[in-house]
Amino acid sequence: MTPRLDMIGIIVSDMAASLAFYRRLGLDIPAEADSQPHVEAVLPGGLRVGWDTEEVIRSFDPSWTRPAGDGRVGLAFLCDSPAAVDSLYAELTGDGHSGHLKPWDAFWGQRYAVVLDPDGSGVSLFAPADPGSPADLAAPAA
Repeated sequence: MTPRLDMIGIIVSDMAASLAFYRRLGLDIPAEADSQPHVEAVLPGGLRVGWDTEEVIRSFDPSWTRPAGDGRVGLAFLCDSPAAVDSLYAELTGDGHSGHLKPWDAFWGQRYAVVLDPDGSGVSLFAPADPGSPADLAAPAA
């Protein structure tokens, strides 16, 4: 069998805070998951996003330490319009999440912004500047 990408894993220091952030981005995660050490959400198409507390990771990898510096993996969320990028960025930063890049009209044809999740991982928010253009297919990694 050929390997296939099945899950994107996120290590968190505060499960409830992380899940609240990703719920704001539209992921369907039940409220009772906030107190769990491992949580998964299935996305359309079957890809999963999983969250593990730092304690879970240390339980099977005692030498694991929290990475220093910027994250190496970023998630990107497609928004309905350039105005939706601006609005979601304002809502998230208004709720106290750190903005990394304010919304701007990127040279690759998107309205683009980056906000940090509770553990400091960059999360891109984007929408095509011109609906129907190739820029609506992908955003650069945060």
